[in-house]
Amino acid sequence: MKQLAMPDSIHNLQVANSFAELPSAFHTFLQPQPLNEPRLLHANTEVAALLGLSAAALQQPEFLQLVSGQRPLPGGRTLAAVYSGHQFGVWAGQLGDGRAHLLGEVLTPAGPLELQLKGSGRTPYSRMGDGRAVLRSSVREYLASEAMAGLGIPTTRALALAVSDDPVYRETVETAAIITRVSPSFVRFGSFEHWAGDPGNLRTLTNYVMNRHFADLRDDHGSDASPEAVLRMLREVTRRTAKLIADWQTAGFCHGVMNTDNMSILGLTIDYGPYGFMDRFQANHICNHSDTHGRYAWNVQPAVAHWNLYRLGGVFLGLGLAEEDLREALSGYQKDFLDAYHRNLCRKLGLRAWEEGDEDLVDAWWRMLHAQKADFTLAFRHLASVERDSAPFLQLFADTASAQSWLERYAKRLQAQSWPAADREAAMLRANPLYVLRNHLAQAAIGAAARGDASEIDTLLSLLRDPYTERPGFERYADPAPEWAERLEVSCSS
Repeated sequence: MKQLAMPDSIHNLQVANSFAELPSAFHTFLQPQPLNEPRLLHANTEVAALLGLSAAALQQPEFLQLVSGQRPLPGGRTLAAVYSGHQFGVWAGQLGDGRAHLLGEVLTPAGPLELQLKGSGRTPYSRMGDGRAVLRSSVREYLASEAMAGLGIPTTRALALAVSDDPVYRETVETAAIITRVSPSFVRFGSFEHWAGDPGNLRTLTNYVMNRHFADLRDDHGSDASPEAVLRMLREVTRRTAKLIADWQTAGFCHGVMNTDNMSILGLTIDYGPYGFMDRFQANHICNHSDTHGRYAWNVQPAVAHWNLYRLGGVFLGLGLAEEDLREALSGYQKDFLDAYHRNLCRKLGLRAWEEGDEDLVDAWWRMLHAQKADFTLAFRHLASVERDSAPFLQLFADTASAQSWLERYAKRLQAQSWPAADREAAMLRANPLYVLRNHLAQAAIGAAARGDASEIDTLLSLLRDPYTERPGFERYADPAPEWAERLEVSCSS
């Protein structure tokens, strides 16, 4: 069958505006504040293909104009959305797209994908912000969303990165950038929280989200979803969120700002800011320098997600749903999380199925990594080959005797299952990445980008899109982080 050619211009995209069709209380129509003399630092051909855009379309002047805020999406209706949320456990009231503009949604064979500019200027929801994003944070998000996609972790994506010399004032003077984000939806837990006291608009949003993203959970064809359907949706959001957090935990990923306004209703990783992939493992690792009390540390993320789900669930009391029924819909979180967590660990540890006693083996694993600050990514990766060569694994530990002791326990566990060593090793190498987006690698890409050089972004994207396959000549990208990397700090201003 002949493959249809992809359009060479944004003018040929099929565009819709379903969120814009919600009542005016949900958003404000306004245009972005464009960058001055923008330059296209990078365009993502893989994400462009998801939208149906050819590589040639990314070279057209109108594409740069679109992603730098100079022109609207043809057929789109540009807006900023309102939402509210809990930030660091405290009700923050009204929030919203303070530096983001939703351009519209592109209709694709896989479903609609929304395009959103981040860093595109002030909106009515900016509060005291300037509406801008800096090059540093934009490069980090651009790389992180694609790294997560390469790991198979649900995430928003990144289409393009436009930059300029416009000054932006943070701790120092930096330069401006706009990242174009792509997602089936940017609706958050906080989008529902905003309407907690307004049953009419809450029902409107609930029906909108159900019809677009959870239509199979409806049991009627009426305009309003039944209470039973809403409970099924909450149950599905709980399941997706639990799986997402299990994915984060077993990839060593810390989000950094798990506020309810940063939690996707679709269970996607969203709003990359002061995130971090752990280098030396610490169970209480805090990636966000602004998180002085460690609310969003690695080992707290599962509990925080559960807390956030309860904030979401409580909103539906406003639709007359019973508290007991809402609690029941949320009650599966722990089992959902543990099922996904154990599944992931079986893959990463080379276990064919989770068995009684494995919890103790894994607890000993985490304690060993924590006590010796072993490299998270490489410890799992080199564990795959210990039956053939244990030296690379043992070299990650200062106290090799304790590591050897754990390996002996692990070897007995492997002997209890029938799986040829070569097959198990191959499966583990497909489950444990060699390349992750370490902070020092992102920093090198930021430094090069500041000089107008996108080659490090190209290199990292190439590695991170398939992080499991070793590439000769790129050994330094798989090395443990240098000591100076521990001094790199990212904060909410990132």
